[in-house]
Amino acid sequence: MYKVAMRNLNPWMLLLVMICASGSASAQSLPASATRQIAADRLFVLTNEARVSAGLPQLKWDPILANAAMGHCARMVTEGPLSHRYDGEPDLTARAGLAGAHFSIVEENIAVGPNPEIIHQGWLDSSEHRANLLNPAIDRVGIAVVASGELIFAVADYELAVPVMTQTEVEAAFAQLLRARQIMVLKDTNEARAYCASSTRYSGSEPPSFLLRWQNPDVTQLPELLVEQLETGRYHRAAVGSCVPQDVNGAFTVYRVAVLLY
Repeated sequence: MYKVAMRNLNPWMLLLVMICASGSASAQSLPASATRQIAADRLFVLTNEARVSAGLPQLKWDPILANAAMGHCARMVTEGPLSHRYDGEPDLTARAGLAGAHFSIVEENIAVGPNPEIIHQGWLDSSEHRANLLNPAIDRVGIAVVASGELIFAVADYELAVPVMTQTEVEAAFAQLLRARQIMVLKDTNEARAYCASSTRYSGSEPPSFLLRWQNPDVTQLPELLVEQLETGRYHRAAVGSCVPQDVNGAFTVYRVAVLLY
């Protein structure tokens, strides 16, 4: 059996910042010399200030997410009304994945308004957008801004990033976790890899006393079921094998692993 531990926080929300007083809006508009990146950087700063004020860690800037956000932001300007997906456009998870992002959580805020400050405040004033911006589970953001007249269109894509690891790197990560529990990890990975790649019962040469295969984006913790077995003290050796994930949902990044205990 295996576990799939992925979380998809796609709110598919919409925020339109209304300009009620044209004179006030004009006074707060971005100067003509301002660039897209200046506005995006300002939203990034405001985001991290809000997170720090809420006792949360700051987000790292992700240029890959920013590129994905820019593609959608450009479509918001030309196609309207504001939407998280236009005809013929991939959804958020696919857009981020096609851009090269690796994640287990991805979510998005969009808006149009006269300047970054008003857009940011609008996100904070919306419970759903605020939840995205202040989500304690995310660690990266990419923001894109496109100016049109006296307005700017903004897209913020947030994610919990997953490191890109090779098969041997994944195996090494879990081997280290097992050694920390005084388990000797066998050098031969062939039988563990074969069991990982299969969906049937174990058919190797030395049947293990316990075996488990699972899928998860997190390579820093052992599954709870495996930990429970290790805490019995009955096992002293283990084999670790990684393989290609099965039945992965869209662009989400997960790793498939098998551990055999002896």
